[in-house]
Amino acid sequence: MDKMWAGRFEKALDKQADDFNSSIHFDSRMYKQDIIGSMAHAIMLRRQGIISETEEKEIQKGLSGILADIESGDLQFDMNAEDIHMFVESELTKRIGDAGKKLHTARSRNDQVALDIRMYLMSECEEIGGLLKDLIRAIRDLAKKHKTTIMPGYTHLQRAQPITFAHHILAYGMMFTRDINRLGDAVKRMYESCSIGSCALAGTTYDTDREWEAKRLGFSGISLNSIDGVSDRDFCVELLSAYAMIMMHLSRFSEEIILWSSWEFKFVELDDSYTTGSSIMPQKKNPDMAELVRGKTGRVYGDLMALLTTLKGLPLAYNKDMQEDKEAIFDAVDTVKKCVSIFTPMLATMKVLPENMLSAAGKGFINATDLADYLVKKGKPFRTAYKIVGEIVAYCIQNGLILETVSLDKYKEFDDSFEKDLYGEISLKTCVEKRISAGGTGEKSVEKQIEFLTELLND
Repeated sequence: MDKMWAGRFEKALDKQADDFNSSIHFDSRMYKQDIIGSMAHAIMLRRQGIISETEEKEIQKGLSGILADIESGDLQFDMNAEDIHMFVESELTKRIGDAGKKLHTARSRNDQVALDIRMYLMSECEEIGGLLKDLIRAIRDLAKKHKTTIMPGYTHLQRAQPITFAHHILAYGMMFTRDINRLGDAVKRMYESCSIGSCALAGTTYDTDREWEAKRLGFSGISLNSIDGVSDRDFCVELLSAYAMIMMHLSRFSEEIILWSSWEFKFVELDDSYTTGSSIMPQKKNPDMAELVRGKTGRVYGDLMALLTTLKGLPLAYNKDMQEDKEAIFDAVDTVKKCVSIFTPMLATMKVLPENMLSAAGKGFINATDLADYLVKKGKPFRTAYKIVGEIVAYCIQNGLILETVSLDKYKEFDDSFEKDLYGEISLKTCVEKRISAGGTGEKSVEKQIEFLTELLND
């Protein structure tokens, strides 16, 4: 295929150099955005009297045909084309002749690619947002079933205080809610800054209407500086950062599921559909899907760092280095979509084992703080109560006891304030129910958290 820019050159591009320079093998996924953008551009050119009505109709018919043929499979991408923009323009010219050559008037591939990638990512963000809502829905539904399922809460991976399973997994629901909001914020900024019409870097001598073209494509505004319009990839970095955050949240959740499904915890059992076995150990049931999500997190981090590194030393305006933005952002998009898509059904089919959670909660003295609070209510300063309870815990460890099995007489040896009612105060059920503060593990608070997620999902 002859290069559109070949007029100035006396020699053809070396085949190896041509392959190295080409991007169609990865930017072809933006064909729809490229064609839709070109359709709007053709209308703007006709409205401004830059091309005739007949030429615009020919262009629209040609572009519609190309789009239909790509989507039906009748037209295959020419992998010898330099990029998707050149492929579409070349195919259009082949179909309608000279009118197709006029489409590129008053624009450059520099602003064209900046437009295409914005439109593509806005569409992908909408899909990822929907996938995250599906995941939040699975979390919400699981929480509804386990509002009173007691488990040990951890700090430093040490048993700390009693909580409910619902309260624990709702924390992830809040994380994914913020992820949706971050995607929305990034998309909002993309909507406000349409690059089309910036041309190569300095704008154009034609009397174009960038604002009309931007609104036609669904944008609320245009980039106010043409150099920034073609060289800005902040939106890619911002989205990669948001994707990295999504993966970080998925990875943390994966790590807990991996721990919970081990024999050492046995709080949950993953469905056979989302586990694998061992080639040599017949007893194994491995949480491979969760492990892969955890592993793929580093991949998305790498995509973010790759683009940041690419951009950090680039002078204005466009440089070919910026072609590297697509493989990084496309890889992150694909990875996030795959990971969220597999995580949701894995979670929804997971079996929770409340008895094992409760048994674990009964060990580790996770009601020690409640015992200290009991003394505070009897008039002791908290630090004094803390020391007394610490001594009782030490006694229990030395004698193989838990707080519930220490006799009242022994308690009174530590402090006269103890009465028989202490046993009710340190029962795990009471410890959970007493946490009535907003955002806590108490049932009413958990119900409010569920309501919050439900409102988000209905929205």
